[in-house]
Amino acid sequence: MRPSVLNQNNISPELAGLITRLVSLIPWPERRQAMGDTVITILDGKPRVAENEFGWNRSAVALGIKEFESGIVCLNDLTKRHKLKSEEKNPDLLTSIRKIIDPYSQTEQPLQKTALYAKMTAQSVYNALIAEGWPEESLPTVRTLSNILKRNKYRL
Repeated sequence: MRPSVLNQNNISPELAGLITRLVSLIPWPERRQAMGDTVITILDGKPRVAENEFGWNRSAVALGIKEFESGIVCLNDLTKRHKLKSEEKNPDLLTSIRKIIDPYSQTEQPLQKTALYAKMTAQSVYNALIAEGWPEESLPTVRTLSNILKRNKYRL
């Protein structure tokens, strides 16, 4: 069996643990560069070995190596990853749902809860939206309508 790269480079398991702990203290995206620097220095620039030895994501390490070598930091735009909810894509849908369901909803007697209890199912709301003139292809599924009702605190 081949000796590990850490053994070949005379890196003890204690030192490897220390490196892992220290790198985990660095905030992103600087952590990627630190990971890249560590891999270049200790692991001969091999992200796959870093995944095996340190438990780091090898694609993050590969990006960190490129950032470290070029000096250019890649920024992550996490806001673009957010998938819009159906009511965010189409705000008129939520107003139509409220217009349909509000006459059939009531609160609990003590009025201590904010949930509204509706006498309509998601399927009946779907049918009412179609009757109101919404085209079927622009409407979300009945399951999604059920989720919309739950998010807006309508309960059956």
